[in-house]
Amino acid sequence: MDGWPAGLPQPRSIEPLGGGWVGDTRLATLADGGRVVIKNCPYPAAIEADGLRALRETGVPTPDVLAVSGSLLLLEYLEGVADWAALGTAVARMHRCTGPRYGWHLDNRAGRFVQPNAWTDDWPTFFAEQRLRTHLSDPTVPDEVARRLERACDGPIQALLPSRPVVSLTHGDLWTGNTVAGRWVIDPEVSFADRELDLSYMLGATSHPFPAEFWEAYEHDWPIPDDFAERSKVLGLHHRLLGVRHFGDRAVPALIADLNALGW
Repeated sequence: MDGWPAGLPQPRSIEPLGGGWVGDTRLATLADGGRVVIKNCPYPAAIEADGLRALRETGVPTPDVLAVSGSLLLLEYLEGVADWAALGTAVARMHRCTGPRYGWHLDNRAGRFVQPNAWTDDWPTFFAEQRLRTHLSDPTVPDEVARRLERACDGPIQALLPSRPVVSLTHGDLWTGNTVAGRWVIDPEVSFADRELDLSYMLGATSHPFPAEFWEAYEHDWPIPDDFAERSKVLGLHHRLLGVRHFGDRAVPALIADLNALGW
C-alpha cells in the first residue's frame, strides 16, 4: 500500500469500516494478524494525531496512534463494553484541564475546513472571530444570514457571553458518533475554549444523545451551570454554520430558526 509507514507489518487485507464521512476509514488486518484502523484524512494526519495526544494527556481514553504518514493516520483497533459513566468523568476532567488563553498552538480542522485558533484573551472575541466570522464569507452562507450574524458578533454575543470563563481543553466535535463502543473518544477538533462550547453541541443532539449515566458522572465531577441554557443556543451557532458549510441549503433552516429564536 502506497505511503504505508515503515516499521509496521504490511496489510494482508483491507475492508471498509463504518462512519467517517470526512475521512475514508478502513480496517486492515496485518501480516502478523494484528488489526489497525486506517484513516485517510483530507489534511495532514499529524493535525488529528496532535488532538488525540492532547486528549489522552488529560486522561480521556483514545485509541493509540500507531503511525502518521502524510494523510494516513493509523490507529489502534478497539472493541469493548460501554462504560459511559467512566467516559463522562473523563470528559469532565478534560474540561478541567486549563490553558493560558483561548485558542490552540496550531490551526486544526473542523471537518473539511480549517479551524482557526489564534490565541485570544477574552472568550466572546475568540468565539465571534474564530468560530463564527471565519465562516461568513463562504458562498454557502446566505447573504442575509451572514449580515445577521455579523450584527450578532458586534453586539449581542459580546453582551451574552462571559468575558473570561475557565479556559478549558475542549474536544470541539463531541457527540456519540465520535465515540467508540461507549468508552473511547475519536475525531478531535481541539482548542482551549469555554467548556460550554462542547456542552452546547453535546446537549443539543436530538438523535443519538449521550445516555443518562454519562451526564450523571459528568455533573458529579463538574456540575453544569443553572444558567447554561441562556448561552447554549448562541454557542450552538458554531455547529449550525459548520452544518451549512458541509451540507449546504438543507442545513440553512435550522440556523435561521435559531437566529429567530434569539431575536437576531
